[in-house]
Amino acid sequence: MAFETPRLDDRAFGDIVEEARQRIALYAPEWTDHNISDPGITLLELFAWMTDIVLYRLNRVPDKNYVKFMELIGMRLRESEAAQVPVTFWLTAPQPVTVTIPAGTEVATTRTDSDESIVFSVDAPMDILVPELNYIFTSEGQAVDGRSFKRHNVNSLEAGTSTVKLFASEPPQANDAIYFGFEQDLSHHILGFEMVVQAAEGAGVDPKNPPYVFEVLGDEQNWITVDIDMDETLGLNRSGLIRILLPKLRRAVRGDQAAYWVRLRLIESEEQKLYGVTPEVEQLTIASWGGTAEATNVNRHFNELLGRADGTMSQRFFLSHTPVVARAAPERILIQKPDGTEEEWQEVSDFSNSSETDKHYTINSQTGEIRFGLAMPQRDGQVKKYGDIPEKSSYVTMLAYRSGGGTAGNVASKGVNILKTGIPYIERVSNLKSAVGGLDAENLEAAKIRVPSYLRSLHRAVTAGDYEYLTMEAARGRVGRVHCLQPPQTNRGEVKVLVIPSVPRLSGFIAPESLVMPDNIKQEISHYLDERRLISTQLDVMEPSYQWVETQVRFHPGRGHDPDVVKQRIEERLFDFLNPITGGMDGNGWAFGRDLYSSDVMAILLAVPGVEFIRAVRLFPVMYTNGIFNTESEVQTIPLVAHGVIASYRHTANPS
Repeated sequence: MAFETPRLDDRAFGDIVEEARQRIALYAPEWTDHNISDPGITLLELFAWMTDIVLYRLNRVPDKNYVKFMELIGMRLRESEAAQVPVTFWLTAPQPVTVTIPAGTEVATTRTDSDESIVFSVDAPMDILVPELNYIFTSEGQAVDGRSFKRHNVNSLEAGTSTVKLFASEPPQANDAIYFGFEQDLSHHILGFEMVVQAAEGAGVDPKNPPYVFEVLGDEQNWITVDIDMDETLGLNRSGLIRILLPKLRRAVRGDQAAYWVRLRLIESEEQKLYGVTPEVEQLTIASWGGTAEATNVNRHFNELLGRADGTMSQRFFLSHTPVVARAAPERILIQKPDGTEEEWQEVSDFSNSSETDKHYTINSQTGEIRFGLAMPQRDGQVKKYGDIPEKSSYVTMLAYRSGGGTAGNVASKGVNILKTGIPYIERVSNLKSAVGGLDAENLEAAKIRVPSYLRSLHRAVTAGDYEYLTMEAARGRVGRVHCLQPPQTNRGEVKVLVIPSVPRLSGFIAPESLVMPDNIKQEISHYLDERRLISTQLDVMEPSYQWVETQVRFHPGRGHDPDVVKQRIEERLFDFLNPITGGMDGNGWAFGRDLYSSDVMAILLAVPGVEFIRAVRLFPVMYTNGIFNTESEVQTIPLVAHGVIASYRHTANPS
């Protein structure tokens, strides 16, 4: 049973006033007017208020002791984290030269009467390049991954002197594709295809739901479906502009040619019929219409003069803007000596390993306090210095830093729409995804919960619990779930840390792209754990193996219940239950390595309101490869490997 921190005195203001009133008859019987208008009662309430303040301070003593204990074992309150969001910049029109979005470009949400504007700053410069198209290939459906390509003349198509059939088969077949190979890395660009299309009479497609997707070649040779910003062609039935939003690209070989590849591929489903006639393009112009850059919820500050050093130990300075975001490489202290020479000093977390000549300093990110070296008396009477101090009369300058952070930065999609920094040719800005990662500074109550795990691990990774706790520490709120595998589930000396990233939208279908762990988070976790693992341990930080699942359920609704409402409840329950982060029997995510049985599904559906009984449950494993879901044959059990976890693809419920 956990200890409960006691209140040393639990009396409040009202309790003190009432107790004092009751004592009036004992100590001052002649005092008979106890109304609030009586001056004596006013004085009584005044002293009760002052006593309440003293009791409040007294009850803070246990918290102070807790804080000192956490400092003693090396714990610190977690600092606030700044939200990050990809911000898309649209050009007024394609430009003949490269347009650069500088680092530090500020964008913001709209200011209202009740809410202040939330500012984001672009992390790194973004160059919007002029595309150079080198190759155009077409491929039939059975050879969609590059086994048989037909090459077309790029210059002729751009000049409008020849036509190209977009799809190789006649009539077009599913997975027919046309490939566009570019010389430059157009990652995160808005790419526009201006097409002059021959009229395709009787094409037979729904112009509002055309049977094609744009894809790019991502890591591990996987094709990734990209978002279409606009499509004026009504399903390639008339001339117009198609704009797509490119993710990260990689260079690869197709048709014996190396390039950055974008393809347009035909798909077929019950809702999307294929073309009866292959669309033909008479002229094609490809241009950049903008780009997407990562931005962080921070304000940037440069060359802030903090003051002059007085030559004493433990001198402190304070930054003007707080809280301070974790510092990047150029964000550091510059010391300008009286003789004009300059020194750049290094930030450390504490002075425990600093010698008296090390030019170190610490920063409290929450308060903005900068502290230089300190001195401690020793047992022999001498004084030992930890860290050097700036020379007297030296100027102390913070070259650059960023302030901000907190949950207020987790703005919804399309909330960032104001360009605060003027940039030529930019028409508008927006965030097509929600900002994530913003966290407020940790309070004492939350830190108390971490103390037992901290003491068990002592920041050394040995047990599976140590790895999981330290991974969450390194990820700082950007990870949704962690699981560690050790022998005998792995090879001797091998530890696998399975990480599921934080997903903004947990209900319903979760896109496979949302479950991909960003490289920067993986590197941070790997580096953090590598410093704390045993020397003999082989560490692998990886994503789990996602086993996608489709179900078909037949149910009988209870009397008086709307079948459509019950159907919706069943499908929502299935998405919640078969979820890698919030699913499973306990709601903490599907257990790693636990097989899925059709009886599991039937058991949880019987508890859905409005379900009288379940007639049948059909279970289908689904494979996800090259950006395509393929449903396999029905099974009663879906087995999982030790590093596997269940994820939902599609669920269908029908009353019967």
